[in-house]
Amino acid sequence: MRIQGATALVTGANRGLGQVMARLLLQRGAHRVYGGARDLRSVREPGVIPVALDITDPAQVAAATETCSDVTLLVNNAGLLTDSPLLAAPAPDAARAEMEVNYFGTLAMCRAFAPLLVGNSPGAIVNVLSIASWFTNPAMGSYSASKAAAWALTNGIRGELHDSGVLVVGVHCGYIDTDMAAHVTGPKSSPEAIAEQTFAAVEAGRTEVLADERTRQARTALGAVPGTAASARRP
Repeated sequence: MRIQGATALVTGANRGLGQVMARLLLQRGAHRVYGGARDLRSVREPGVIPVALDITDPAQVAAATETCSDVTLLVNNAGLLTDSPLLAAPAPDAARAEMEVNYFGTLAMCRAFAPLLVGNSPGAIVNVLSIASWFTNPAMGSYSASKAAAWALTNGIRGELHDSGVLVVGVHCGYIDTDMAAHVTGPKSSPEAIAEQTFAAVEAGRTEVLADERTRQARTALGAVPGTAASARRP
């Protein structure tokens, strides 16, 4: 599909990668860009249409399908990181919260918008995942578990939407230079670089984005990269 002329919904569009993605979509000629956030007043990117959207709230997800019924590109960017270990955490509350947002929230958005995307096809779903989908850092074990689940979800819906005219893209990356990783002193990718690679993949029909060298090395260690054969391409 083409970004130019597309109608997109970006979750978590009030800051960080989501805000940059919304901005780039407009720069690349998207017809309309909705920006989802729990507080719609926090969506301040010029030209982006704010939408009140907590992806863990079924009523708000349903309302978004009414407001954004013309969507051809869904970008599931909203996520939660609590830096919580699996055993050393005082309670599993953080793990449960991460799973609610990163897995169940993403699943809710895919389930709600898939019928619209099929009806408006060609279209695409982009799920922002992580290098942590493939290994577990003990300091943030529950986040890794939630992103591994989201990776499996992404692969599953890709299979269910096969031949529907809807491309499903998983975006994997390490640390991004945003507020979420402000405490990180090591290498970080710019959100602009991640966004550019993501939308280039959408237009090329690629199913996976490996946005930095460390992520590519981790993916290679798991086996062959899917989505590179002609048979994996979509309109």
